[in-house]
Amino acid sequence: MSLTLEHVSRTVEGQTWIDDACLSFEPGSFNVLLGRTLSGKTSLMRLMAGLDKPDSGRILMNGVDVTQRPVRLRNVSMVYQQFINYPTMTVFENIASPLRQAGESNELIQSKVLETAKMLRIEKFLKRYPLELSGGQQQRTAMARALVKDAELILFDEPLVNLDYKLREELRQEMRELFKARHTIAIYATTEPNEALALGGTTTILHEGRVIQSGKSSEVYHQPQTVLAAELFSEPPINLMPGRIAGNEVSFANFVHFPLNVDLRPVGEGEFRFGVRPSHISLVPSNDDDLELAVTVEVAEISGSETFLHVRNEHFLLVLHLPGVHEYDVDAPIRIYIPTHKLFVFDAQGRLVQAPGRRVARVA
Repeated sequence: MSLTLEHVSRTVEGQTWIDDACLSFEPGSFNVLLGRTLSGKTSLMRLMAGLDKPDSGRILMNGVDVTQRPVRLRNVSMVYQQFINYPTMTVFENIASPLRQAGESNELIQSKVLETAKMLRIEKFLKRYPLELSGGQQQRTAMARALVKDAELILFDEPLVNLDYKLREELRQEMRELFKARHTIAIYATTEPNEALALGGTTTILHEGRVIQSGKSSEVYHQPQTVLAAELFSEPPINLMPGRIAGNEVSFANFVHFPLNVDLRPVGEGEFRFGVRPSHISLVPSNDDDLELAVTVEVAEISGSETFLHVRNEHFLLVLHLPGVHEYDVDAPIRIYIPTHKLFVFDAQGRLVQAPGRRVARVA
């Protein structure tokens, strides 16, 4: 089954929740909706499912207009971030419930429930009740109920957000493998850029109800078409510095000056915004083209086995995403190193001019 959204919009109480969304999803594809809270991810999924109707535009399944078709007449399943299971029913009956509602035979129900439970590694728990399960097992049960009826479209609304890190990693891997052999369209909503990259497939970036960019996840990440796309598909957000190229020199905020290297030469002269991902800035030089900057520490934010180091100079703020634990006092002077061959270049309108290793045609 293919799914197509043609100029879909929805307004609620005078506020635009979805603004002219145009998207296509292919059979057997795994697709991510990436955006901050209230960006429109859930609203868009509800339109796809038939839970809500757009004010304008069309939704097509296999080329058939289903815009006005209610959810009960669509072959769609949805998994939410909360563990929505029936507490008074066993795991078996939770998974079997869509099949019973469809009037399937007991023989088919037994076969499909066991097959799906084995796929998600919960076959040992079929006689238990949801409250006797761990969080990960409860979410697997909810996923099994969505998968068991072979829906043509499965929507995952941040289903792993309430699980711990290890369980999330396990289920991400399982989900990637799960949909390789299926012809179902899977659409997965997340606020986390790293999760979008880990899941692969395609990524659609949403912001305030608008589609900012859509394409293969790795391509959208490596070649964000606008400053906004670069900020949204980066955790922490990409660092941005105003600057210019003049002659054989690059300057940031008319403060830092360094020679124009071969990677930036095709950009040409002018005023730009230069971006560098937090994970690309280091505390020690590692490349011949590294730009050394003297900065002071604002805060060292330690999170598990990594550190988000916030630094500043008199012209701009920067964030470093560093592996390991790095402790610094506030206002401590340090030096950091920016690899200039990994700079993104955006024009005055915020459009991508050049990405690291990729040249983009400039728009007049």
